[in-house]
Amino acid sequence: MKRVAIVLFPGVQALDVAGPLDVFAEANRFLPESDGYDIMTLGAAPYPIIASNGMPLGAQHSLTDAPKQFDILLIPGGPSLPQAKEVPAITRWLLEAVPNAGRYGSICTGAFILGHAGLLDGKQATTHWSHAQQLADLFPRASVEPDRIYVRDGTLMTSAGVTAGIDMALALVAEDHGTAISLAVAKRLLVVAQRQGGQSQFSPYLTASADDDSPVAKVQRYVMEHLGEAFSVERLADVVAMSPRTFARVFARDAKVTPAEFVQRARIDAARHLLEGSAMAIKAVAYHCGFGSAARMRLIFSQRLGVTPTQYRDSFRKET
Repeated sequence: MKRVAIVLFPGVQALDVAGPLDVFAEANRFLPESDGYDIMTLGAAPYPIIASNGMPLGAQHSLTDAPKQFDILLIPGGPSLPQAKEVPAITRWLLEAVPNAGRYGSICTGAFILGHAGLLDGKQATTHWSHAQQLADLFPRASVEPDRIYVRDGTLMTSAGVTAGIDMALALVAEDHGTAISLAVAKRLLVVAQRQGGQSQFSPYLTASADDDSPVAKVQRYVMEHLGEAFSVERLADVVAMSPRTFARVFARDAKVTPAEFVQRARIDAARHLLEGSAMAIKAVAYHCGFGSAARMRLIFSQRLGVTPTQYRDSFRKET
């Protein structure tokens, strides 16, 4: 059997724990006992461990007496983790256990625990979209992918927010036992089998500026109103009567992204909405959103979301 362990701690998000573990437990229904998953929970004191929703949780082992060899080792998230300080006891335990784990990873904001332990350094990773920039700022040696449902980098696997942990667990089951078993588990849990990329059906990027008359807000509106057109820093600077150099500096400071990055995110966001809510042809979506060609949109979607536009539409198309 493959040994699966998940680490519990005060303030853990209960769904981050139960979702992935239920995937492995349901997989056992379809597998010979000798090929299934031996699931265990490991706890960081004090006990009982109170989850973020107030639910008291128990654990089969404390970190002090837990085994340190696993096929899959997971760290769930918790709402307070992005602001929390490192927990030295968990870090020490992880640094002993991870070298002996076949695969290890995090669900949602559990990536912050891995980051404090240095386990994201030089790795691609993801987390809940609303904390992706914070993760990247706090752990600059990690390459944070904010668009992805889950990211695999060698033996490390990290997932996006909350329910994305189920997608990651389904992917691990598929890796171990094939897509048929993973699909059977997904059907039992009434979830979409192995979503790929497109972390949410809404954009985490395009938020309203606090000041509607600010240069950033004016440029954002201009881009969205002329999305099918080509943009340059010089053109956008003219919109707010600034020099290109000053505009680029002010925009990056206030929007937290470069003008070029904002334009690309805006194009992706608009294309997502059309792919989800219309029958517009892929080529027409690409032209309407300013990608220039279907091939260019396919390349950017593959790089940023890990899926093609067609795969995104198949996963997220709204029923009509």
